[in-house]
Amino acid sequence: MLRATFCPVSGFLGAGKTTTLLAVATELRRRGKRPAVITNDQGRDLVDTRTAASVLDAVSEVTDGCFCCRFDELAAAVTAFVDAGADTVLAEAVGSCTDLRATVVRPLRAHYGERLRVAPLTAVVDPSRYRLFARAWDVGADSDISYLYAHQLAEADVIAVNKVDTTEPRLLESLLTDIARRYPDATVLPYSARSGEVTALVDTMTLGGDEPDRADGPLDYDRYAAAEAELAWLNRVVTVSSPDSAGFPPARWAVVALTALAETCAAADVMVGHAKLTVEDAAGPAGNAPAKASVTGAGQPPSLDLPGPPEIATGRAVINLRVAWSPEQLDKACTEAAAAADLACGTSSVAEPGQAAFRPSYPRPTHRLTRDF
Repeated sequence: MLRATFCPVSGFLGAGKTTTLLAVATELRRRGKRPAVITNDQGRDLVDTRTAASVLDAVSEVTDGCFCCRFDELAAAVTAFVDAGADTVLAEAVGSCTDLRATVVRPLRAHYGERLRVAPLTAVVDPSRYRLFARAWDVGADSDISYLYAHQLAEADVIAVNKVDTTEPRLLESLLTDIARRYPDATVLPYSARSGEVTALVDTMTLGGDEPDRADGPLDYDRYAAAEAELAWLNRVVTVSSPDSAGFPPARWAVVALTALAETCAAADVMVGHAKLTVEDAAGPAGNAPAKASVTGAGQPPSLDLPGPPEIATGRAVINLRVAWSPEQLDKACTEAAAAADLACGTSSVAEPGQAAFRPSYPRPTHRLTRDF
């Protein structure tokens, strides 16, 4: 029986995992394959799922916890896709998740090895974020978040260095050399998801036999949990309306909101893991591409990833924020960002109830199969 391929993808917040998976899925379809994508988050109402669904039909999500703590939901989503004819399932873990070799890769091989080939564990890296953590390691400033980041890379079979089209060649060469020195057991592979230059990455992720297992490095779960708890998580849905149905540009609303948020975070000197926002036409047909903007650093200008429709009367904005701040402060900043966008676009917005920011709970995996050889 032919086995489907399961491709686990990790990587810190803002690395470009969703863009990577969609570029890989597009290349796989070009090759005649039938890919599916599974997104993952600590909460619900995911920008990543909506973005993926605007490109690909076969999309699912595992919510309210990382893959390791929601293993049964992950396995059910994977087998459902395989039963429906998918030959490759691409799955991106929460950006604050690690220990995937022990909690996802080995359990899938143990319980579903007859149906699935589990591809190399791939960690996606943003060069700018890596340089910041590497400088901290070099001066001995090993925070809990930098500890988590280092473990994500240490357990990876492939370290996929994204966004090379935005990195100066000399800096990129130095960065690739540094990653190879620190993580000699991994294949280091540069690429650009945004430009679609993923041929080598697709070959590495999807071709060949089962990846040989490797020993696990030490992982302090208390430090892992502490790193996740430094981040406040907010997933919020907001209805945005223009007066008298005059219409407003959803891309401008998204960009202004994230600009205000990034400036507030810069003034407070807090780390933005990732901030994403989509605005879709509430009256439009399902599946229409929304306007989408994102930002990965405090004070940085947002990137407009999808333009969306030029003008809509009523929009449904989905806001996903991961910031090293208190939940209360992130709630306030999100409200102020929406107000700034309303002021700029002449709109009014109302958030759905019961969507306060939170901190992730202590990670408690369903399975944990470790190897110390």
